[in-house]
Order: sequence, then C-alpha cells, then structure tokens
Amino acid sequence: MENTAARGVAINRKRVGIFLLDHVMEVFLVILIVGLTFGAHGFMTWDNWMNILRSNSLRGVIALGMTMVIIGWQIDLSIGSTVALAGVIVARFCRDLTPLGVDLNVACVLGMALSFVVAILIGWMHGTLITKTGIPPFIITLASKFGLYGLAGIVSGGYPIANQFPDWFNQIGGGRIGGQSGVPIPAIIMIVAFLIVLFIMNYTTTGRAVYAVGGNPESARLSGIDVGKTIIIILVAVQILSVVSGFMTSGQVMAGSYTFGNGWELDVIAAVIIGGTSFNGGIGTVWGTLLGIIFMGVISNGMTLLNFDIYTQYIVRAVIMALAVMISSYRAKVKA
Repeated sequence: MENTAARGVAINRKRVGIFLLDHVMEVFLVILIVGLTFGAHGFMTWDNWMNILRSNSLRGVIALGMTMVIIGWQIDLSIGSTVALAGVIVARFCRDLTPLGVDLNVACVLGMALSFVVAILIGWMHGTLITKTGIPPFIITLASKFGLYGLAGIVSGGYPIANQFPDWFNQIGGGRIGGQSGVPIPAIIMIVAFLIVLFIMNYTTTGRAVYAVGGNPESARLSGIDVGKTIIIILVAVQILSVVSGFMTSGQVMAGSYTFGNGWELDVIAAVIIGGTSFNGGIGTVWGTLLGIIFMGVISNGMTLLNFDIYTQYIVRAVIMALAVMISSYRAKVKA
C-alpha cells in the first residue's frame, strides 16, 4: 500500500511539473506584467497596451505562419525580404500606373494582387526545391533572402517610394478603430490571422499533417500523407502572411522601401521558440506563439520605459531565447 501511495504521489508530482512546464510562458508573462505595473510608470495604461499590440503585430503576423513552418520541421529566412518586396511592388504600381490614367485604388489593388502571386510562387519554389533536391531549407531560404532583397532594391530603384498609396491602404498599417485611442488595425489583422492559423492547425487535416510531418516525415509518408505538398503549403502560408505584414509596414510608414523587414527573421523565430515550439519539429501551438509575441512586446516595452539601453535589451532578449530553448528541451525529456 505504501509503495502504491508513493508511486501515486510521484505520478501526481510529474503531472504537476509537466503542467507547469506547459504553461511556463503564461506564468512568466503574468509575473512580468505585475512587476512592470508597479515598477514602470505608464505601463498599465490603455494607450501603452495598444502601442504594444500595434508595434508587435507586424512581426506577429509572420510569426503565426512561422509556427506552422517550424512545427513542420522547416525554416524560412526570406520573410523579411518578402516584407520589403511586397511594399515596393504596391508603391511602384501606385506611382507608375496612375500617370497612365489608371485609378489609384485600382493600381493599388493590382499591386497587392501581384504581391500575393509572387508570395505563392516563392513559397512553391522553396517547397519544391526542398522536397526535390534535398537541400536544407536553411540554405535555400537564405539564398532567397538575398535574392529577394536585391529584387526589392531593383523594383524601388534603391530609394524609398513615399506618399503614393491611397488613404485606405495607409490605414491598414496606421489606422485605428475607434479614434486615436482605439484598437490599431494591425492588431485586429493579427488576431484574425491568429484565428485562421489556429483553426487550420487544430481542426483540419492539413494541420494534423503538419504535426505528423514535423514529428517524423518518413512515418507521415508511410501513413499516406503527401509530405512534399504539406511542406509547400506551410512555406506558401508564411510567405502570404509576410506579404500581409509588408502591406501593414508600408501603410504605417506611408512608403515602400527595400530596407523594410531587414533582420526580422530572428525576431520572428524568437517569438515562435519562446512560445514553446520546438526546433526539432512536431511540437508547438499557435496559442503559444501569440503569447510569445506578447511576451517579447512586453519585455521590449518595459525595458524602454525603464530606460534600458539598446545593447542591454539585446542581451536580455538573447538570454530569454536561450532559456526558452532550454525549457523546451527539458519539457521534451520529461514527457518522454
């Protein structure tokens, strides 16, 4: 009886430990918010939280797509260049077609449509090369990053293309619902993207296929899943969301530039990993990524309010990401 009771206590402790590991982000986030509420003047205000959401929505939208990619045991380092390319394509269309008699709104929509077509082609190319050649996605998408960066520079002529968009396009990135203190439109777009990706990953055969492919590609193939098609789908998805982020970024700044999105890859991946998604594939949640986005935003905002210099902020973010990877690895061992 004593041995049975002892085993029961040990099992319960393990369950509690796993529960805490699974919800460590929520615990840290609550502690962080409470600490900053009392330690940073102006943190717990409506306007400050709306600014946190607005400033992190641009990368957050992409992070939701990157969650699918990393769960599927892939990576895409070209997303920042896609952000820039989408913005300059729309800006170029607006600038060059209107003198030819094309309505500004029509020119903008045509530029947006072409950006989505380009995104689909890029994602399809990445997925096809990965599945057909066996070249690691890191190499393929890194090469694509530089190629798209150069293409964005060519399209823009090496200079920002400013003040060419219609007002409604600018509202995509800089508008608010409810006036100056209202909810930022980029935050609304991020929440809509979150709900769509959440539905796909949790309630569709495509989502289940992504988890299966990321967990064990060979087992997924033997069970009848089209591994190549699944990889293409997630790489196309992250490119489409990168284009959406490109629209929001250009709309917010009211310009298109080949420099937009430069270096965003690491911020996006950091949010996904901090949210609990494993680099080894097959493990992760969209909800975790949303928490990771908010966590990174709160950390950055809090350090700014506390007057941390930018170099210290980089160090803190690096430590947080390292801890997230360690916790993720430990969680996998405990559950094994």
